[in-house]
Amino acid sequence: MASRRDLKVVILVLFVGAMIGTLFGNLVGFVLPEGVVKQFFLQSTEFSLGGLIGAPNDAISLDIGAIVLILGLKFRLNFATIFGLAVSYYFLRYFR
Repeated sequence: MASRRDLKVVILVLFVGAMIGTLFGNLVGFVLPEGVVKQFFLQSTEFSLGGLIGAPNDAISLDIGAIVLILGLKFRLNFATIFGLAVSYYFLRYFR
């Protein structure tokens, strides 16, 4: 019977891979001189929870009188983040 990985471990490894990839991209972007390669590593796309419903400040606000709930979630993806995700996925597949 094949053993399956726990979902928490998979999410944690992918999250750490994305963080390391982002850190690597920022370091490479810091070291490189101005140009197309630096722009390639630093250009990112953002997805936010508030942006999905049209909230102006990238957060969802729920005001119920005495309590105000503010929920926000933002993803920033660039090439290095996707590369970090791919490497971490490879490690998940390799180390079974």
